[in-house]
Amino acid sequence: MRKAAVSLLDSSLPNIDAALFDKPTGTRLSGAGASTHAPRFLLLYGSLRERSYSKLLTLEAARLLLAMGGEVRVFDPAGLPLPDAAPETHPKVQELREAATWAEGMVWTSPERHGAMTGVMKAQIDWIPLGIGAVRPTQGKTLAVMEVSGGSQSFNAVNQMRVLGRWMRMITIPNQSSVAKAFLEFDEAGRMKSSAYYERVVDVMEELMKFTLLTRDVSPYLVDRYSERRESADELSKRVDQRAI
Repeated sequence: MRKAAVSLLDSSLPNIDAALFDKPTGTRLSGAGASTHAPRFLLLYGSLRERSYSKLLTLEAARLLLAMGGEVRVFDPAGLPLPDAAPETHPKVQELREAATWAEGMVWTSPERHGAMTGVMKAQIDWIPLGIGAVRPTQGKTLAVMEVSGGSQSFNAVNQMRVLGRWMRMITIPNQSSVAKAFLEFDEAGRMKSSAYYERVVDVMEELMKFTLLTRDVSPYLVDRYSERRESADELSKRVDQRAI
């Protein structure tokens, strides 16, 4: 039996605003590498303990990023109020938001507590809004996620942070670090010991640096959306303003 010929699809797009429709091309990505300043990274950690292993791991990551040519800010969460428990003008909130806007990439490191990231970690992320006016402090920026745990290796916290990174419209790199029995992985001076865990941290920071160099100059184009081009700046601001929720 002869097969019926497949008819060509109707190529018309009657519901598209042609003036705002974009056909992505490689030439729009040619700006990669145009920046000459050092890549900028904000590092967050999720514990207030005096000997915080998430902080110690974060500091190791900071040293690596500095050695790779980056500029680094490590945010101290001590004194940051719970979300909605203080006005946005609180000094620690302003410090965090300014650093998030300044950064081109981030590292989030949390302990795993009760199978999840800590409240300290989540509070920092919750204080970073999806939009400040027409500016989105996280959109299109790179992100690396790491966790520490007191027992066997787990990935609950990094998996949760990946979900949040996607929600914040960040470019979360494929690699990640999960350090088991963290109390065995640092010496008395707080430096991470040589191990497979340490080498994975090096891998993650190397990958973060590469992705940041690759995307930072074209991130506005990478996250540019047809639906949002149809909105006015005021409409967009109202839609992403969480204060109205």
